[in-house]
Amino acid sequence: MAGSRNSSPSAAGRLGRGSSSSSSSGSSGAPSEDIEKTPAAAEEYVLGPTDSGSSSMQQQKQKQKQKLGPGLEHGQGKTKKLRISNGRVRLASRDGDGSTTTDDGDVHDGDDDRYRLGRITTREVEDAAAAGSVEEGDGGSVVYRVYKRRWFGLVQLTLLNIIVSWDWMTFAPVAQHAAAYYGKPESAINWLSTAFLFAFLVSAPATVYMLHLGPKPSIIAAAVLVLIGNWVRYAGSHVASADGAGNFGVVMFGQILVGLAQPFVLSAPTRYSDMWFTDRGRVAATALTSLANPFGAAIGQLVVPFMVAGPADVSNAVLYVAIISSVCAVPSFFIPASPPTPPTPSGTTPKASLREALPQLRGSLEVWLLIVPFSVYVGLFNSVSSLLNQILMPYGFSSDEAGIAGALLIVVGLVGSAVASPVLDRTKAFTAAVKVAVPLIALCYLAFIWMPATRAVAGPYAVLSVLGATSFSLVPVALEFLCELTHPLSPEVTSTVAWAGGQLLGGVFIVISDALKAGGEGTGADPPDNLDHALVFSAVVALVVVPVPLALGSFGRRDRLVMKRSRSGDGSGSSRATL
Repeated sequence: MAGSRNSSPSAAGRLGRGSSSSSSSGSSGAPSEDIEKTPAAAEEYVLGPTDSGSSSMQQQKQKQKQKLGPGLEHGQGKTKKLRISNGRVRLASRDGDGSTTTDDGDVHDGDDDRYRLGRITTREVEDAAAAGSVEEGDGGSVVYRVYKRRWFGLVQLTLLNIIVSWDWMTFAPVAQHAAAYYGKPESAINWLSTAFLFAFLVSAPATVYMLHLGPKPSIIAAAVLVLIGNWVRYAGSHVASADGAGNFGVVMFGQILVGLAQPFVLSAPTRYSDMWFTDRGRVAATALTSLANPFGAAIGQLVVPFMVAGPADVSNAVLYVAIISSVCAVPSFFIPASPPTPPTPSGTTPKASLREALPQLRGSLEVWLLIVPFSVYVGLFNSVSSLLNQILMPYGFSSDEAGIAGALLIVVGLVGSAVASPVLDRTKAFTAAVKVAVPLIALCYLAFIWMPATRAVAGPYAVLSVLGATSFSLVPVALEFLCELTHPLSPEVTSTVAWAGGQLLGGVFIVISDALKAGGEGTGADPPDNLDHALVFSAVVALVVVPVPLALGSFGRRDRLVMKRSRSGDGSGSSRATL
C-alpha cells in the first residue's frame, strides 16, 4: 500500500476537519450547530493509488472531482475506504464490480465486509482525532468529533462537586456555634466531617458499577442523594429535639446521605473527560471538575462564617445551603448521556470490567506508587481543611480570618492548576510534575507547624497558598496519569480507588488530630485547645511519603511508565511519560 503525507484537505482517504462534511454530521445524528469546529489535524495522511505507478497532478485533480463522499474516492476504477473500528485503521479497495480487495491483495465478494488491518501509523489518525476531526466514511465508519453539548455536562458535574463539598463544610468553619446550637461538644461536630468522608467508602463499589455504564447514571444518583440529604439536614436543624436544641441525630443522617453522593461525582471527571474530550483537553476537563470539589470547600470556609454570627443562625445557614444545593442539582437530570460519536479512537476501546481490573491493579507497582501518595495528601488536605478553624482560633485568629485562610488554600490552588493543566495537557510531563510537586507539598506541611504561633495572618496565608497551588496541580495530573498507565481499564476504577483512599485517610487523620488536641483551660496547655501536636503528626506523615512517588521510573522501570491511552507515531501505539 503506497502512502504519502500531504496537507491537502481533499486527498483520498483523508482525515478531515470536524465540521467539513455535512453528510458526516448528519449521519452521526447530531445537528451541525452542535458539532464544535476544531483546527485541522497537524498532518493528514494521503492513501496512495492501489495500482502500481505514480499519478500526475491532473490525475489527482480528476480523482478529486470524482469524489463520492467523506473518506471515499474513485481511483482508476477502484474505490478506497478508510474504516476505523475500535481505534484501529482498516483499509479496503472496492472494485467497480463490487468486490473488495483488502490491503493484502485478497479479493472478497461485494457483500464481504471483512477488512484487514491497514498498515498506517497511528500518528495521523490520532492527530486528527485529538482535534476531534476524523470524518465518517460509508458503511458504518466511526466519526471522531467533539460536541458543544459536552460543556453542559461538564458545567453540571462541576456544580455538583462544588455543592457536595460545600455541604461537607457547612459546620466545620463554625464548629463552636454548631456545638452550642446542637448541644454537643466540638468533637461531635468534627464527626459530621468524619462521617461524610467515611460514607465515600460505602457507595464506592456502586460508583464503579454505575460509572462503567456511563457518567450520567452516576451524576443522577448524586443529585438525588444531595437533594434528599440537604433537606433532611434542614429538618434536623429546624425541628428541635427534646432538650430544645437542634436534632443532631437527624442532621448526622442527612450529612451521611450527602457523603454517599460524593463518590458519584468525585470519581466521574476522568470517565466524563474520557467519553467527551480529546487527548488535548482531558487534563483540563478533569482539573476543572475535580478541583471544583475543594473549591466548594473554599466557599464553605469563606461564606459560612458570614452566615453564622452565633448559634441561632445555624438553622438558617443550613436552609440557605439546601436551597443552593437544590438549584444546582436539578439540571443533572437533563444532561446528555453520551456523545453520538466518540472524540478519539481510545473512546471506542472496550473497557475492562472491575473483575478484570483488580488483578492488573494489584500487580502494577507504578499504579500504587501514585495511589499511595495521592491518598495520603488528599487525606491530609481534608484533615487540615476541616480543622483549620480549630487550628488558628486558639492563637487569637478570628473565624473570618480562618475562613479567608481556607479560601486562599483553595483559590490559589485553583489558579495554579489552571496554569499547569494546559501545559501538562500538551507536554504529558506527568512524572516530572509529580516529582516536583510532592516534595514541595511535604515542605509546606512542615513549615505550617510554626505558622499559627506567629499570631499574624501573613505566615499562614503564605504557606497555605503555596500548599494549595502545589496540591491542586497534582490532583488532575495523578488522576490522568493513572488512567494512562491502566488503559484500557475504565477510568473510574483507578479514580475511585484513589479518592476512596484519600477520604478514608482524611477521616482517620481527623480522628487522630482530635485525639492530639491539647487540653482546655486549667490544663497548662499554651494556648488551651491548640492542635500543635496534630500539625507535627501531619508534617511527619507528609515527609515519610515523599520517597514513594520519587521512585517512579527508577531502578530500571522507566519502560513501565507507558502512556497507553496516548498514541504515538512509532507504531507501538504508546508513548512514555516525560521524566
